[in-house]
Amino acid sequence: MSTALVTGAGGFIGGAVARLLVERGWTVRSLARGSYPQLAAAGIETRRGDLADPRAVDDAVAGCDAVFHVAARAGVGGPRSAYATANIDGTRHVLAACSRHGVARLVHTSTPSVVHAGRDLHGVDESVPVPARHRAAYPATKAVAERLVLAADGGDLATVALRPHLVWGPGDNHLVPGIVARARSGRLRLVGDGAALVDATYIDNAALAHVLAAEALTAPDAPARGRAYFIANGEPTPVGQLVDGILAAAGLPPAKRGVPLPLALAAGAVAEAAWRLAGRDDDPPVTRFLARQLATAHWFDLRAARRDLGYVPQVSTAEGLRRLAEHLRAADR
Repeated sequence: MSTALVTGAGGFIGGAVARLLVERGWTVRSLARGSYPQLAAAGIETRRGDLADPRAVDDAVAGCDAVFHVAARAGVGGPRSAYATANIDGTRHVLAACSRHGVARLVHTSTPSVVHAGRDLHGVDESVPVPARHRAAYPATKAVAERLVLAADGGDLATVALRPHLVWGPGDNHLVPGIVARARSGRLRLVGDGAALVDATYIDNAALAHVLAAEALTAPDAPARGRAYFIANGEPTPVGQLVDGILAAAGLPPAKRGVPLPLALAAGAVAEAAWRLAGRDDDPPVTRFLARQLATAHWFDLRAARRDLGYVPQVSTAEGLRRLAEHLRAADR
């Protein structure tokens, strides 16, 4: 039986990965900053600590055969230093601990935004280059972390990076509640006409990809070693249609109002400046990076993940929306 550490198991993706590992017979340990009784109730050993603390990371990694490094600072606001501490320094601490303790497999959760340069990404595969410059701290620091992980592959440590796109579903604490809250307050705005194609990832599919990636690394000559893979549902959908599907699941009417990209970019510049002057650490309502993300296409060629990881999405977008609606109705009772 394998023992795995999941960093960030208190979060949305990390929690789903940890629970799926338990279902598949793994012994699972969590490293997270907060207290999460639901993890212990699921049979997961919980360790409290911060990625910025190398001793806490080292103690959590000791005795594990595999590490799923899911924890990260995500967002569009706040100082770059905070992102660098969590995403770059934290990843270095995980890699150092894996080396010290002879961990065999490391699955790293990256993001497709590491290759986003502000233009459309139509069906691109993993050969699309990482740009020399990113427009926000999150993708910039995640790009460095991904590069560190892939460079560490070799000898006894096999590494792989996954780039799940727009992960959503029941239990989501970011994408779905953000859309629903903005709609209820009358602040929801699409950027452009909502026709840009995006390929999002239902949470169960994202968790499955992580477990499959770890299994794919067991062979010494595994083709997945030292590589990054896009992960999504394989269903490119207009962003407006996806947003409306989430709103319908919450019992809300479709989004009606859009903002032209130039206006959204101008609003983002103003919001970024205001947040910076105020020294705020939370996310502004809009940034230039977010505006470009909402107005451009991002969908991916998943053939490499299918070939090397055996990844086949198990839950369609339609079924995911049905499950989300059921979850939201139950939460409102």
